[in-house]
Amino acid sequence: MTRPLIISDCDEVILHMVVHFKEWLEETQGVNFEMKGGNFGEALSWQDSGKFLEAMDVWKLLGGFFDTEMERQLPIKGAINALNTLGEHADVVVLTNLVDFRRDHRAEQLAAHGLTAKVYTNQGPKGPALAKIVEEFAPAHAIFIDDLAQHHASVAEVVPDVTRLHLCGEPMIAGDIACAHKEGHADARIDQWSEALPWLIERLEGKSA
Repeated sequence: MTRPLIISDCDEVILHMVVHFKEWLEETQGVNFEMKGGNFGEALSWQDSGKFLEAMDVWKLLGGFFDTEMERQLPIKGAINALNTLGEHADVVVLTNLVDFRRDHRAEQLAAHGLTAKVYTNQGPKGPALAKIVEEFAPAHAIFIDDLAQHHASVAEVVPDVTRLHLCGEPMIAGDIACAHKEGHADARIDQWSEALPWLIERLEGKSA
């Protein structure tokens, strides 16, 4: 029988992103970042005018951050240890919504923090990409971990047999984002790795449905 499989997102699950993005914007780009109600599109405003950035400018800055500032990103508390522990029980891979040419840099970034894992890149909903990963590994059991409700909804639609954990390890946004568990698309919502690890191990060992 093949091993179980853990498919984890990276930003706000394994590594902090938005807090470092905010620091970079405010220190070097003349942009303020203030998340309200989970609306990322209205979080960025020009420091000199107070006007919200156009969507194309937001995407340009996000690209600039990942081009030059990934070394700023620090691990979510407990994430690296938890995933390495899970690696004793299952295969662990990362599914991250970055453009494909950043795949190797992301893998190197994670390895520098102590997590060596195969990285898959994706753009848009994650259900189709996750289905391909599950087909590739043909695991005994698969578990998906992500911080955004829309990705859990996509996976629930495309690969419903996959266990889904909604985990957002970034306190700056955790209270404002939609909860996939409340919306019926995730099996649980746990934002602390110290609590998530035993929950995940129980499911890998088949102790809980």
